[in-house]
Amino acid sequence: MPTQINQIESDGRVYYRVEGDMYLEDANLLEKLVREARSSGESDVTIDLADLSFLDSESAAVLRRMESEGLVDIQGIEFFLQSAIDIAERAA
Repeated sequence: MPTQINQIESDGRVYYRVEGDMYLEDANLLEKLVREARSSGESDVTIDLADLSFLDSESAAVLRRMESEGLVDIQGIEFFLQSAIDIAERAA
């Protein structure tokens, strides 16, 4: 499923809602959008991953770097945690 990134502004915060599958080129584009928003004066940026179906490890590294640099808050990762738990339980 192609990646779709929607920008939503609400309550003085910019949200990037990501849907579909995220690969490295998508994560790099998202990082560019986040950095542009921050350089234009937006101080509060959130990435919402609740509707993401797939995230590769390279994309995860980009997201982690942005979060560790304090550029973004990341929401919606509960789905991935639950999926990992489900897979581990099935394998046991």
